[in-house]
This record gives sequence, structure tokens and C-alpha cells, in this order.
Amino acid sequence: MRPHTLPTPARLSPGYFAMVMATGIVAVGAGQRGWQTLSVLLTVLTAVEYAVLVLLTLWRLIAYRTEVVSDLHDSRKAFLFFTFVAGTNVLAVALAGHGLLAVPAALLCVAAVAWIILGYTVPWVAVLSRDERPVVAEANGTWFIWVVASQSVAVAAATLEPRVESARDALAIVAVTSWSVGVVLYVASAVFVSLRLMLYPLDPTELDPPYWVSMGAVAITVVAGARIVEMASAPMVDAVRGLVAGLVVVFWCFATWLIPVLVAVGVWRHKVRQVPFHFEPTWWSIVFPLGMYAVAGMYLGRADDLPIVAWIGEAWMWVAVAAWLIAVVGMVRSRLPQVATAST
Repeated sequence: MRPHTLPTPARLSPGYFAMVMATGIVAVGAGQRGWQTLSVLLTVLTAVEYAVLVLLTLWRLIAYRTEVVSDLHDSRKAFLFFTFVAGTNVLAVALAGHGLLAVPAALLCVAAVAWIILGYTVPWVAVLSRDERPVVAEANGTWFIWVVASQSVAVAAATLEPRVESARDALAIVAVTSWSVGVVLYVASAVFVSLRLMLYPLDPTELDPPYWVSMGAVAITVVAGARIVEMASAPMVDAVRGLVAGLVVVFWCFATWLIPVLVAVGVWRHKVRQVPFHFEPTWWSIVFPLGMYAVAGMYLGRADDLPIVAWIGEAWMWVAVAAWLIAVVGMVRSRLPQVATAST
């Protein structure tokens, strides 16, 4: 395995919050499966990961602004900033699953503000304001993280809506609006990424783990929609409940169809084209979609009374847990040479 440098503030990728997303969604899924001890442990670990990464990110914003600005202007990296939004909301949902309310509500507020700011800033700075054309040549799997961020706002808002009567209507509007925006963004991102794959030469190394987010974005759309279907009565929810209930079944089917495609791409990349297989931080971009697919099946099966879908989600949780463990082991093994070097 190739050793990787530790995520010091200067080198910290804006996509490192994908680790929070991955650990958090496995914690949520474990809770849905009734694995309460595992859910509690992973929720605590998610909170620790989030706190550490927030501190490192703030340090980077203050001390290494040049690097941050450079990432924002790079259309291949800029959309990774949305992992902060998604990670914040996944942590909020995980904490809400254990009965907390104030902290998840605060996290949702932070994430919603960040989603709005980044939603207008990142596309403009990284794509629209660039002199180089065509920008679509640099479209990649990270662009789907914008979709994930939008849907994560919907999931968190829909999770809190039944518990906060005083803000029920407002949370309903937030949930339905962000879900709708996420659906449209998925279509747009899919078009851009598809054009890039069809029109420009593609090196096997470019088909990296973030392409799995194309499936994770559909899966979280299912989760958000299923949560909206289950929300308490509110004008905004009542107006779309039937439409959303039908669409999420379609989205779940599409997410299921994407899994063999993505597996085949991985086999082609590593076995056929001999791209070395080693740990990289983007592995968490595989773990998160796998965990989200499991959670999507369990939520959808309950919301639309589809036992077979719920069973698939429950069974898939084993895959998600295994993927999370593989990523953890890979991360630890990749750090051991550095730790040994530092101690000598």
C-alpha cells in the first residue's frame, strides 16, 4: 500500500467530511436494524470525527486561505465543500435517532446556511466564472455531492419536523424545497457528467471512488422522500405526499440498477486497466453510498409498505458495515509507515 500523508490543515481536502457522512449513515442504519450498541458507538465516533474536522477546517480557513481559495476555483475539487453540509446533517440525524433535539436542530441551522451559501458560491466560482471552456470536460463524480447536500437538508428537516410543533410548517417547507432542488440538481449533474464521459478521453484513474456518489445521491433522495412521506400533516407536505411516495420507488429502483454498473467500473479500473488498489480518503465516498442504500431500503419499505425493499435494506447493512470496516483498516494501515517514521 502507498502511504498517505496525514490530513494537516494545509493539505486537508474539503472532502474529508465524507468520513463523517460514512460513519454517521452506518450509525443511522445500525439504529434502524436494532443494533443499538453499535449505533451509539458509531454516533459518538461520528461526533468526534466531526469536531476534529471542523477544528482543522477552521484552522485551514484562517491560516491557509490561499489553499482554500485554490480549491474553490478548481471544478474538480470545489464540490467537495458540500461534504460539510452533508456530514453536518448526517450527524444531526444520527443524534436525533438517540432522542436528542437541541443539538440536531442547531446542526440543521448551520447546515442549511452553509448549503445556501455554498449552493450559490461554488457553482459560480468553480464553473460559471471560469474563462476556460468547455468546463464540462472537468465534470466528475464529486458534482453529485451537491445533490447529497441538498437532500441531507431535507432528511434532517423531515426528521425534526414531527418533534418541533412550533416550527412544523417551516421545517416542512425546508424539507420539500431542498428535496425538490436536489432532484433537479441530480438531473443536471447526471447530464454534465454523462457528457464528460462520452465526449472526452477518459483515463482509468479518473473513474475514482467519488463516482459512487451518483448512487448515493439517488439513495439519499429516497431517504429524504420517505421521511417526507412520513412527516406529520402540513400544507407543503400534504400537497406533495402522493407524488413523492411514487417517485421514491422509481429512484430506489434506479439506485439498485446503478450498483452493478459501479462494481463493473471498479473491476475494469483495477483488474483490466491495472490501476493500483490502495487506500485513499475517497474510499469514504464508497462507504457512504453503500450505507445510504441500506438506510433507503429500510425507510422506503416502512413508508410505502414494501416488505421486500425493507428486507433488502436490512440485508445490505452487512455490506455497509463491512465496507466501513475495510475503510477503517485501510486508513490505519496507510498511516502506520508515517507513525513509525515519526517515532524514529
